[in-house]
Amino acid sequence: MGDDASTKGNVPISDDAAREDEMQYGSVGMSKEELDDKYPNRPRNHSKTLAFSDLYRDLFNPLNENKKQPSGGPARKKGPHGATKLSPHEQRRNIIERFITRWRKEVGNDFYPALRLILPDKDRDRGVYGLKENAIGKLLVKLIKIDKNSEDGYNLLHWKLPGQTAASRLAGDFAGRCFEVISKRPMRTEPGHMTIAEVNEQLDKLAASAGEAENLRVFEIFYNRMNAEELMWLIRIILKQMKVGATERTLLDLWHPDGEALFNVSSSLRRVCWELYDPEVRLEQEESGVTLMQCFQPQLAQFQVSASFQRMTELLRPTEDDPEYWIEEKLDGERMQMHMVNDPNHPGGRRFCFWSRKAKEYTYLYGDGLQDEKSSLTRHLKNAFAPGVRNLILDGEMVEWDMDVDKIVPFGTLKTAALSEQNNPSSSDSAGRRPLFRVFDILYLNDKQLTQYTLRDRHNALEKAVKPVHRRLEIHNHTVATGPDAIEPLLREVVANASEGLVLKNPRSMYRLNSRNDDWLKVKPEYMDEFGESLDCVVIGGYYGSGRRGGMLSSFLCGLRVSQNHIQAGANPEKCFSFFKVGGGFKAEDYAEIRHRTEAKWIEWDPKNPPSEYIELGGGEARQFERPDVWIRPRDSVVVSVKAASVGPSDQFARGFTLRFPRFRRLRLDRTWDTALSVEEFQHLRQKIDEESKEKAMTTENRKKRSVKRVKRELVIAGEDSSAPAEFEGPKSKVFDGLEFCVMSESLKPFKKTKMQLEAIIKENGGTISQRAEPGTNMLLIADKKVVKVASLMKGGGVDIIRPRWIRDCLEQAGGGFPLPFEEVHLFHATDELKAAAEENSDPYGDSYARDVSVEELREILADMPKFESTEEFSKGQFLEELEERGRGLNDMRGMIFQRCVVYMKEADEKDGRLLRKLTNYVRYAGGMCVDDMENEDITHVVIVGEDAMQIGDAADSIRRELSTRHRMPRLVSGKWIEDSWKERTLVDEEQYAVL
Repeated sequence: MGDDASTKGNVPISDDAAREDEMQYGSVGMSKEELDDKYPNRPRNHSKTLAFSDLYRDLFNPLNENKKQPSGGPARKKGPHGATKLSPHEQRRNIIERFITRWRKEVGNDFYPALRLILPDKDRDRGVYGLKENAIGKLLVKLIKIDKNSEDGYNLLHWKLPGQTAASRLAGDFAGRCFEVISKRPMRTEPGHMTIAEVNEQLDKLAASAGEAENLRVFEIFYNRMNAEELMWLIRIILKQMKVGATERTLLDLWHPDGEALFNVSSSLRRVCWELYDPEVRLEQEESGVTLMQCFQPQLAQFQVSASFQRMTELLRPTEDDPEYWIEEKLDGERMQMHMVNDPNHPGGRRFCFWSRKAKEYTYLYGDGLQDEKSSLTRHLKNAFAPGVRNLILDGEMVEWDMDVDKIVPFGTLKTAALSEQNNPSSSDSAGRRPLFRVFDILYLNDKQLTQYTLRDRHNALEKAVKPVHRRLEIHNHTVATGPDAIEPLLREVVANASEGLVLKNPRSMYRLNSRNDDWLKVKPEYMDEFGESLDCVVIGGYYGSGRRGGMLSSFLCGLRVSQNHIQAGANPEKCFSFFKVGGGFKAEDYAEIRHRTEAKWIEWDPKNPPSEYIELGGGEARQFERPDVWIRPRDSVVVSVKAASVGPSDQFARGFTLRFPRFRRLRLDRTWDTALSVEEFQHLRQKIDEESKEKAMTTENRKKRSVKRVKRELVIAGEDSSAPAEFEGPKSKVFDGLEFCVMSESLKPFKKTKMQLEAIIKENGGTISQRAEPGTNMLLIADKKVVKVASLMKGGGVDIIRPRWIRDCLEQAGGGFPLPFEEVHLFHATDELKAAAEENSDPYGDSYARDVSVEELREILADMPKFESTEEFSKGQFLEELEERGRGLNDMRGMIFQRCVVYMKEADEKDGRLLRKLTNYVRYAGGMCVDDMENEDITHVVIVGEDAMQIGDAADSIRRELSTRHRMPRLVSGKWIEDSWKERTLVDEEQYAVL
């Protein structure tokens, strides 16, 4: 570098590196002086950054290939020459470590320019681009000068739709489709020389762009200096859709041992790179905690899908001396952290900052000070803190509160309410909707971190530091409990109030940043959906609400109609028994419809003269449990459809049982009161569900018993004693009923069975066995090897010998319901007559007309098929018209079952990539469309793909929030809906697959 190099201490810095360093000033929104003042010891690179092409070739592409490997199995395996083969996880770490090592050696210790491109969704310094797929597609069409009506132009602008060419396989992959289009007309074919720093500089300009003209200039620079593959990865960076299989936890940990810890307390890639550039220098204890005015990653609540209440309380680790745990209502809002410091230079003397769980700043919305007239919250907090409080950090939930009804409004319009409060600072303090900050934790107080203290101690500090402001800033209440029995009544209460659920907390626990653990457990009624049935019951009573709903019926008592036995014994046919009380799930229009249909028909309940002729309550006339405020004759009432978690015993209701966590689904205006559920009908339904539960419980035990029997039988076979009889367990089916077999040899792979095993299988399914072959009769001769007996029969001629795989195919097809016709693959040796008949049972390529072929068999068939191309252009419209003319509906074809579905797939776990690909193929093959952009208004179904119910629940919560503002909500279902629809060859009802 010689005389052309500047220096930083004793480290020579090239002119190129110095110029690249200056590029970062604007990128982080600071002048050189401010940057040097805040980070005086930040690292400087000695050389210019690597080429952007090195980033995708050495990191992105290898990680992408690594992601395709199966993740299961042992961590290490032996290679072909005895060498240890690394697991995919270890390979992934090696790829990242190699790139970091190269960067330190060839560039220097400032990894920030690269890391913000590797983790673009975590970069908080660069502003938003305001560009989605459609906008980028239009820019590329203009830039490359493609006719938008041409095939490539159409594919680029309609990237979500499958095309008629190779682009069809990239439908839904916008960056991949851009690569296909650009690679046909690139400015460069070889990788470009644009450095990572130069890419960041142009991305800063793109984020600061004021319109399409500026965007076009930036994209023109990229197009001229990058090849198609570079542009593909660049577009993924802009869209923040990398999905290379490496999480920020892995990347940060490999950059520095304390990288993840600092990111958890700061949410800043810049701090991680500039403060932790030397792996040998560890983070000080006080530096690894939360910091004022610096966003942190909050603790999250865990949930146990199948755990009982007893198990949940055990997970909270109670002790004999301290058996307590806390129960809080789970709020339906947005997780928020509030930072406050005394600042004499700020109007009002206090300064505030707000961040969401995802590190998005909302100070602009909720206010930065006590005199911020545009704030929707902080201007109301003049008296919210105790004297002597200089600074603090609060953790809580920002909810929308409706003052008119004095209750929380479901999440979805919180920001609208905050903006309304901003724009109307003089609005009434007792009406309308406003943001309310419900605080449940304090992590910092008067220059002291509190995360290392117990929740109980933190809550004591919170109560002393914060003075609640009515319906502006309040401390979230909790219930102290010591046993599992306390959970159900509270859960019933929150369900009745249409709330989210509960959170159980260990008061002895410390606060753990960016962690989801058993110290906080969330409980939702939907997690315990055992009953699963929608029940149609008649409304027999009503309860008045409070607040805005004072004087109005807000919840209802539902009953079971009297059974025929009671009627025959003289009971009033109109009598009903109290069954459950429901108040959750009703919309305003539901209340209005019920009011309209029952107006003037309600009668005030008189405890001294109860309407026993029509209604029977729990406890009888003496106690009258769950007594309603008003009652209605069943014939004048309405029928409601409800869903519940399960049925449980209760003396509060007439028949000694009730529904646990009932929730209103819809009004059944198509049903009259006398068609609603009766006691007798419900008992039958309950019995059926109990039997199904017992069957499920017995499945594992039965499998174990069958396994033991199978092992016993195979132990006899393993003795190679041909005289030992095969154990016969009794008939399993009648598929071979009336057929006589002579098994002359064992069967070979893939249906490998001994002769005795084959005979046992035949007998178990209704067939009879003969040890003497009789050609010319109806006896079926079975063989897979040319043993002496078989060779002798073949030499004599005129004999048909069938392969054992025919037995397997008969049993596998439709559960073994009928014997299949013979096909060519079933014939070991056959007469010309049987060969001709067998040829008629499969198509010219060997695909069976009578049975489903396996995947492997289908591969073999396709591999042997001749390849030809039709010169006629396929017309979808003409094809559909021909189907209708021939009287075949589209629903009869598996290839059309998803034809009206637009599906967005959401991976609950990165490990489920193979399952996601399979489900995506099902949808596309069956006429549906899969999209990668959840902003697409055409989406009909959002499918959560995964095996882990906890991760599915988290993914569903996230998706539900993003969809909450839509005018038309897509259905939120599990991946099993696609699998079962494919299996049944029709769209099955989504209700039982709904992710709640």
